[in-house]
Amino acid sequence: MNFDQIIDRRGTHSMKWDMMQDRYGVSPDTGISMWVADMDFRPPSCVQDALQKAVDHGVYGYFGDDDAYRAAICWWMANRHGWQVDPAHIFTTHGLVNAVGLCLHTWTQPGDGVVLFTPVYHAFARTIQAAGRKVVECPLALNDGRYEMDFDEADALMTGQERMLVLCSPHNPGGRVWTAQELRKVADFCARHDLILVSDEIHHDLVMPGSRHLPMAVAAPDCADRLVMLTAASKTFNLAGTHCGNVIIADARLRGQFATTLAAMGISPNSFGLHAVTAAYSPAGAEWVDALCTYLDGNRQVFDAGMNAIPGVRSMALQSTYLAWVDFSGTGMDPQEFTARVERDAQIAANHGPTFGTGGTAYLRFNLGAPRSVIEQAVARLQAAFRDLQ
Repeated sequence: MNFDQIIDRRGTHSMKWDMMQDRYGVSPDTGISMWVADMDFRPPSCVQDALQKAVDHGVYGYFGDDDAYRAAICWWMANRHGWQVDPAHIFTTHGLVNAVGLCLHTWTQPGDGVVLFTPVYHAFARTIQAAGRKVVECPLALNDGRYEMDFDEADALMTGQERMLVLCSPHNPGGRVWTAQELRKVADFCARHDLILVSDEIHHDLVMPGSRHLPMAVAAPDCADRLVMLTAASKTFNLAGTHCGNVIIADARLRGQFATTLAAMGISPNSFGLHAVTAAYSPAGAEWVDALCTYLDGNRQVFDAGMNAIPGVRSMALQSTYLAWVDFSGTGMDPQEFTARVERDAQIAANHGPTFGTGGTAYLRFNLGAPRSVIEQAVARLQAAFRDLQ
């Protein structure tokens, strides 16, 4: 659990490091990559050992007998989240963006509206639009420095052409852990407007001390007839490249419809992803995650203190994720100016706020999943880039 170790990812086909020159004009030789949501940490040794065992065996055929894999998922959800999952309710997809696309294909038609509470994870809108569906943005309200859902406004925006809501829980990029009451209101909203509720809970394990994630299936069990749960070990254990996500559906009718979609597309999982998840969802994996969350909370404190010391800059208080959402509106700068200072002067690649939808214009998103020394260096660079404000 040496999260302080610097691991050089340059030249390893890492999107996060090897693509930032093309995307942001920041050289990997001199810059710091803080955009793509994967961490610069190795997974726990239990995962490394499982993958090494598969490599040592040396035969990479089709995966069969996934009982242990399903049992590991059920154990994890019960022990970490108080959620009892039937192993027969689990489907495996090529990650959760793929899962969202499959949900769109299963339960919507071209031209249908898909509701998002924005700003929100940018891949949702990109996938919805690529599928020929319409993104229906319901802007989040910003109250006392945190996002809240405005259901009165959301109700007024509905036209009757909407068929699905994709919820990000916990919220990316704002880091909110939605309360039980808020989750029940989401379920009620979906019932009022007859929407399939797709709850993407990929960040559910990465919760800061003092907060607790509640799965939608636990918070609002009465919505099971319209609920599709998306989970994955990828963000938790830094396994995004294995492209292994889970779609968990309790309702038999919805489950049958989704199974038909998977069968029609010939989708089957990657064996390395299954080995990794089976090993990760274990007591050893749980111990590692506990240590990780404590470390990420320390990174958050260092980053927030440094950013909030810059006049006009405010880092939103995170309850979950390792993704800091930073508001530059108080500087009086337009997005081009503050973004140029971050990329050109500080040599840091961060996600541009407008890609997250309405409400993101004045923001950048920074990835804190890195050794503490990297976060400290990033803070020093950012303070230097805005020194004239201090």
